[in-house]
Amino acid sequence: MTWRRNLINVILFQLAWFAAVLGAARGLPWLGPLALLPVVGVHLALSDNRDKELILLVSAGALGFCFDTTLVATGTFVPIGHLLPFPFSPPWMVGLWMNFATTLNVSLAWLRNRYLAAVLFGAVGGPLAYYSGARLGATVGHPSPEGLTLLALGWGLMTPLLFWLAGRLVRAPESNGR
Repeated sequence: MTWRRNLINVILFQLAWFAAVLGAARGLPWLGPLALLPVVGVHLALSDNRDKELILLVSAGALGFCFDTTLVATGTFVPIGHLLPFPFSPPWMVGLWMNFATTLNVSLAWLRNRYLAAVLFGAVGGPLAYYSGARLGATVGHPSPEGLTLLALGWGLMTPLLFWLAGRLVRAPESNGR
């Protein structure tokens, strides 16, 4: 059952990510938050600890809002689809953080308590996601090399922080790769 749960988690994560990014790029910034609703619904329905998972998702959204708002304010990147006043992170990007949090205790559970691996995963995956979003048209321009370095440093810190938070809030069973 674990492999099916992981597969569902990865597929839903990817669908919500593309809905958010392509929605913003096409002038539909509401599509990401809308797509996140069934993802969160399925995630919570399959979770053994719904209350704490929900706290984790909201916490990740709040941390992501602060992180991305700081990056926007410093000019690291400029997302399309600002609903809130500039430089506040738009809701579709906050949804991406919540979407990422759905993977922490499921398909990415193998990174739990492996903080160095989480640093490396975040330092590579974070900038790659932002760059990919920019290539798909969800930002004004592409991150500069300096911006990608800041994203790598930031995600290198945020990813293990999110895993630490997930471990404190939700004691999910260890993934055994089945």
